[in-house]
Amino acid sequence: MSKAYLSLGSNLGDRLSNIQQAVRLLTSDNNIELLRASSFYETQPWGLSSQNWFINAAIAIKTELSPIELLRVCQDIEAKLGRIREGKPKWSERVIDIDILFYDNLVFKNEILEIPHKYVHLRAFALVPMIEVNADYSHPIFNKTIIQMHEELENPEDVFLYGTVLPEANK
Repeated sequence: MSKAYLSLGSNLGDRLSNIQQAVRLLTSDNNIELLRASSFYETQPWGLSSQNWFINAAIAIKTELSPIELLRVCQDIEAKLGRIREGKPKWSERVIDIDILFYDNLVFKNEILEIPHKYVHLRAFALVPMIEVNADYSHPIFNKTIIQMHEELENPEDVFLYGTVLPEANK
């Protein structure tokens, strides 16, 4: 079994419900066990600042899926919840976005997936929820903890606590 950390975000429709639905779909019939979940955060958009603010969260999971299989499950769930990728600019508004931030201590890159996520160390909206999930996790390339990476952000986007954790998490 491997441990992975995912970031979930939504800035269209019922943002909170979109994230809750994504987590429920991830953990039902996908060989994925939810270990821990962060609170929900309302976050300033990264990349295209003229769009709606996001709700973001992070989760820790245990899975037997390979990183590529996990990516496919995440993308299938995004599609089920209405995410449209084709014809959209990068970092555009979305019903749901599920990113694999870390997978064990794996360093991996191919044409469809990069682990650790290539921007995780630059994004307060990913790091703040990760602080709740595992503040001491060490980035396998930079050898810095989540806390250290957050403290080193030069110009972090705004991140505000929005709500409490998923009820089925952190038991």
